[in-house]
Amino acid sequence: MRKSLLLAAFALAIPGMASASDSIVGTATSFQSPNGISERCVRIAPIPGGDYSKGDLEDEEAFCAIDFYAPDVALCPKTWSTSPGMMVYDISEGPYAGDRAAFERNACKEGKSAKDLAKDDLAKFKVTMNQKGTSGTFSQSSLLYYHFSRYFGMDVMVPVAVWRSMDKATHSSEVAKPGLAISGTHARMNHEGWRWLVDSEANPSRYSPTDDLFTSDREQIYGVLVLSPGHRYGSEINGTRRSGWGKGQNNDFQETPAYLALRTKAPLVEAIDRGVREGRKDSTINKDLGPDVTDRQMAFWMRELSEIVLLDFIFSQQDRVGNIDFTPYYYWSEEGKLKDKKAKHHEAGDGTVPFGAELLRRTNLNDNDAGGRVEYANFAKSTQMLEKLRHFDGGVYKRLLALDADLQSQGPVYQWVETSLGLDERQVKQIVSNARLATGILQESCRRGDLIFDLNPRQFFLSGEATPDEVSCDAS
Repeated sequence: MRKSLLLAAFALAIPGMASASDSIVGTATSFQSPNGISERCVRIAPIPGGDYSKGDLEDEEAFCAIDFYAPDVALCPKTWSTSPGMMVYDISEGPYAGDRAAFERNACKEGKSAKDLAKDDLAKFKVTMNQKGTSGTFSQSSLLYYHFSRYFGMDVMVPVAVWRSMDKATHSSEVAKPGLAISGTHARMNHEGWRWLVDSEANPSRYSPTDDLFTSDREQIYGVLVLSPGHRYGSEINGTRRSGWGKGQNNDFQETPAYLALRTKAPLVEAIDRGVREGRKDSTINKDLGPDVTDRQMAFWMRELSEIVLLDFIFSQQDRVGNIDFTPYYYWSEEGKLKDKKAKHHEAGDGTVPFGAELLRRTNLNDNDAGGRVEYANFAKSTQMLEKLRHFDGGVYKRLLALDADLQSQGPVYQWVETSLGLDERQVKQIVSNARLATGILQESCRRGDLIFDLNPRQFFLSGEATPDEVSCDAS
């Protein structure tokens, strides 16, 4: 993300607020709307024990440097998915350079193609929306996935997220009302989401619970800033979805090659072979998988899917299937070490990537906004996804046991969950309970000898061998 055009105000540490809806802890940057409303962007305090990269911290900083009202920043309603959101564009270059009003008036109507008229997209602003006729979204869910993925040290790529508030009146006039007009009734859930936002920003008591969408002063809405890089997988990862929304498509998801391999109690290479053979029996999956998929690709997919299932179980995610993305990377061995380059700007033999490098799809877990609420359906739990796993990573397993011990004793991670994200008591209890259940399920599989700790795809790429880690089932 570019920071040269972005305007930051001052940073400070903020304690918890009076209302649960904006009771957050972190480092805040303040902005002022044209109406004189003081808005905030908050970099949530790091989760205890979390491992954050330099890039993570730079992205957090860049998000919280975005001034929504800078002349070379434009705001557009996101009208091409089930939930309403706001796209934030850099218009310092291009046909509308510096002309915010013209971009919002003309380019936003182009939907996804508006990005082609801007220099870049800076962020997506996502708010909570759970009302009649809308798709379920919960802004704190993206924060949970971001920070917990860093706690577990996961391979699956989960985007950075920060908390942000915005003047409701400005959002209504510049984004929500245009979004309602642009979305059209053909995009039913998206249109209903915009209708609820327009009505609620005029009268906050219309939205229930009001604290889920509005700050305690009722002058601002709040949500998260994220970016969602990547391309959507087909049925090879997301499943065929023939059985319809809910348990049906979540069971379909478990018939994909990588998940079938995860369910196979056999050495890794044998499990991969069986997963691919069984998965290819479905003609749609066979087509989407392509003529050849390497064992190395499958090893990465298995690790990533096992992590997705764990997070979705803990956070009661209800809308995962069909929403898993990827980014292509080149991988190769150099002096005994694994190297990689994102494929978008590099190709094999171009001087930065050697001939013979293997192009692999690495999984992005971008759409994380339907977890965290007690009211959501936990399909990872109801379709017994964790119970069916026969392969797992030893390091992630140890972190899960440590997490469970912390949450049960109300240790540092528990205190962070309770005080940092604006979750209510029931939402905190659900995380504690689900982590306890997940730990018990995987421990029982381990004690029966049904769990093989061999999901180290980098080691497998380099050596071609998968030597299981020796992990105590009761390790802390």
